[in-house]
Amino acid sequence: MKKFMLSVAVLAMSTSFAMADTVRLGTEGAYPPYNFINDNGEVDGFERELGDELCKRAEMDCEWVTNDWDSIIPNLVSGNYDAIIAGMSITPERQEVVDFTQNYTPPSPSAFAALSADVDLDGGVVAAQTGTIQAAHITTTGATLLEFSTPDETVAAVRNGEADAVLSDKDFLIPLVEDSNGDMVFVGDDIPLGGGIGMAFRKSDPEMRGKFDAAIQSMKDDGTLNELIIKWLGEDSPRF
Repeated sequence: MKKFMLSVAVLAMSTSFAMADTVRLGTEGAYPPYNFINDNGEVDGFERELGDELCKRAEMDCEWVTNDWDSIIPNLVSGNYDAIIAGMSITPERQEVVDFTQNYTPPSPSAFAALSADVDLDGGVVAAQTGTIQAAHITTTGATLLEFSTPDETVAAVRNGEADAVLSDKDFLIPLVEDSNGDMVFVGDDIPLGGGIGMAFRKSDPEMRGKFDAAIQSMKDDGTLNELIIKWLGEDSPRF
């Protein structure tokens, strides 16, 4: 009986340690090349490869969870996953709710794309994804903001004439513009927004955030983070 109880206690402790060594990473799965769902139905992209490497360096097991962008912070806070790694720019407004690691990409320019080079960016209708730094920026201009829940919908709004232009991360727009056979073009000037992209954690998890912050720094130090940026975001993308 004592041996049985000891075995149960050891099993319980082992289970506890296993749970402590697993981190659930929340991402959108709809923002290539940062994150997307591949043909096998799995999370893929820059942040999938980055997240798996960070977990390895932090000596933790990864579980990937997808979540719609507009509720991605509330569901982190409520405990549906342990961290966000989803192309999320570090901003003072978000830092009031969650804690970020250091950035794993430098601040990247946002850009306007449209079907014509002569669209009115100051007084026209500009599409952006809900809850993004791009949407917040549009509200400070004379343009009318048209918000959508996914980045693909913002581009579709331009194509079908609902919006004059879309404002998004340039890294996201570059392949779409290049693959449009000249139908879409960049217009206006690039706009630097945000403090780069970082992982977000609940404010109650400083120890876990610290492990991933150290892992990000180690990838910066040995150059592997820049290699991933070049691989997924391109030679022209800002890097460390």
